[in-house]
Amino acid sequence: MSSRNQVTAAIVGGVVLAIVVFVITPGSGFNELSLTRWLHILSGVMWVGLLFYVNVAQIPALAAATTDKGGPGGAGINKYLAPRVLLWFRWAAVATWFTGAWYLLRNGQLADAFTFGLRLDQFSYYHVVIGIGAWLGTIMLFNVWVLIWPNQKKVPGIVSATDEQKGAARKTTLYATRANFVLSIPLLLSMGSATHGLPL
Repeated sequence: MSSRNQVTAAIVGGVVLAIVVFVITPGSGFNELSLTRWLHILSGVMWVGLLFYVNVAQIPALAAATTDKGGPGGAGINKYLAPRVLLWFRWAAVATWFTGAWYLLRNGQLADAFTFGLRLDQFSYYHVVIGIGAWLGTIMLFNVWVLIWPNQKKVPGIVSATDEQKGAARKTTLYATRANFVLSIPLLLSMGSATHGLPL
């Protein structure tokens, strides 16, 4: 079995197991909002998990590989690993943002979240906190598709670029990725705190 088939089988197996857990749990009721929320959490874990991996493991590993004159260098990471990471990373970002927006829209709270509840007659802790998370996620999605992905394509040669353009692309990608890493920390705080309170 190829590695791609193994990954597909693991994903399918996890989804089937989740459905079994759902079916055997007393009192659980299927509805569109609970499915959307679960998909939002699942894709968010994939997106932020890959973001953390890139920042705490892959980027430092590439830096070490570049300075290790007797080692194999970073070609293997750039050729085999980075394209796969970027594929899952950018589409998990899309899935996370759209499932979150769909959840808020179907709940009748999309506009109030993005305006921090200012349209409401009274203060809403939920809308302020979820609004912060929604805006941070929107900025991060913008970074992925407008800054990271167009520049990252130049580094391994997916699109043609001069060495100077590749150097500039590396720098832009690094800064945008680091920005997303920093933003993801208050994002996660906002997402968890909107319904569970700030952990103070």
